[in-house]
Amino acid sequence: SSASLPPSEPMICIVALQDNTGPAWSVKYDPSQICGLRGSTVKIKCSYKYPSRIDGKNTKVKTMFWFTKENNQVPVDLEKDSDYKSRITYESTESSSILIIKDLKQRDSAEYKFRFITNQPGGAFTGSPGVTLTVLVQVRRSETQTELKCESSCDLTNPPSYVWFNKGKKMEEQTSSILVSVRDGDRYSCSVKGHDDHRSASVYLHFFPPDAPEFLSAKLISSGQITEGQSVTLTCSSDANPAAKYTWRKNNNQSVVSKDQQFVLSSILSSDSGQYYCTAQNELGEKTSGPVSVQVTCEPPSVSVTPSGDIMESSLVTLTCSSDANPEANYTWYKEGEEAPKASGRNFTITNIMVQQRGNYSCEAQNSRGRYNSTVTVNVVAGKSNRGHSYNSPSKYWVLQYLLSKTVKLR
Repeated sequence: SSASLPPSEPMICIVALQDNTGPAWSVKYDPSQICGLRGSTVKIKCSYKYPSRIDGKNTKVKTMFWFTKENNQVPVDLEKDSDYKSRITYESTESSSILIIKDLKQRDSAEYKFRFITNQPGGAFTGSPGVTLTVLVQVRRSETQTELKCESSCDLTNPPSYVWFNKGKKMEEQTSSILVSVRDGDRYSCSVKGHDDHRSASVYLHFFPPDAPEFLSAKLISSGQITEGQSVTLTCSSDANPAAKYTWRKNNNQSVVSKDQQFVLSSILSSDSGQYYCTAQNELGEKTSGPVSVQVTCEPPSVSVTPSGDIMESSLVTLTCSSDANPEANYTWYKEGEEAPKASGRNFTITNIMVQQRGNYSCEAQNSRGRYNSTVTVNVVAGKSNRGHSYNSPSKYWVLQYLLSKTVKLR
C-alpha cells in the first residue's frame, strides 16, 4: 500500500512540433508527490499524448520506460538498473503507464520520470519534472543522543501513532519521541502503528568521549542530472562530541550560505552551480570538508516553427535562435550535410530562398559551460514568388522563426 501527500497540482510538460495532427507532446503525472512505507509497494502513474501524424507520417510509440538516473545524459531504464532488480513492473498502454515498485528501500527516494520514443525523427519525449517519491519512516537523534524522534514525511494519520523497537523487540512507548540512555549495543527503530513490518533503519547508540570533529562527511543527495527548478539537498555529518554546529560556504567564500546540517537548495538556479564546503565545529575544534560539486543543467530546448507548412520559393526566411544561457552564449548556424557554418549570431536570414536550400538547419549555442544543438526543418516548394500572390506587398514576406521556447542552461 502507499500513502499520498495532500492533493497537488498535476505536473504537465508540453512541447510543440511543426505540422502536427492531434494533441501536443505531453506527459501528465497525478499525483506529483508520493510517499511510501519502507518495505511496502507503491504505484506511480502517468498519462501521455503525442501527435497522431507529423508531416503525413503516422506516429507509433516504439519504446517507453521510467528512469531516475542518467548515464552521460542518457536515461537509464529502471528495468536495467541493478538497484531495482526484480522489484519493478511496468503496466503500460498507448496512452498511460504505471510503474510498480515492490519492497521499497530508503534509497528509492528519488524523482521518477517517464520517457517514450516514437518512430518520428526526434520524436522522443520525457515528462519533466517527474514524480517525487519519499520513503519513510526514519529515526533522528538529538544532539545529546538521549532523545530519539520517529519522523515520517507524510501525514498518514492525524496525528500519527508510532511503535518503537530496541534490538528488534517492541517497546511500550507509542509517542513520536522517546528518551533513552546511551549504552553500547542498543539498537532502536520505529514504525507507524499498524505497519510493524515496515520499520525504519536502525539507529545504534554508542558512548564516545568528548572530541573535536575528526571524521567529516559532506555529500550531495540527488539522483542523476540536476536541472533548474529542482530541490537539491547537501548534507553534512561528523563524529564530533559534543555535537558540532555546521556551516556551509560556496566556492571557499567566507560568507556563510547556510547554518543547517542539511542545506536545501529549493527551486535551484544555474547560478547556484559551484563548489560547496561544510565546516563542523564544537568547543574542542573544527574541521572543513572537501568540495561538494553542484552543477545545474537543462534539457535540450524544444522547437516550434512559425509559420507551419511549406515556404514558397523566393521568400525571405529568418531563423532565430534564443537562450538565456549564463554566461551568454555564442550562436552558430549549420546546414545538414555541410561542414562549414552558414552564419553566426542569433538571427540567420536567407533572402530569396531557393528550393535547393531546403533541409535541416541547426543552431549551436555555446558558452564556457558547454554547448547545445537544436535542429529545424525548412521546406521550400517551387512556385511563384510572394509578389505573384495576393500578399504581394514587398513588406509581407514569409518569416520562419526558430524559437528555443524552453529555458536553456549550458553546463
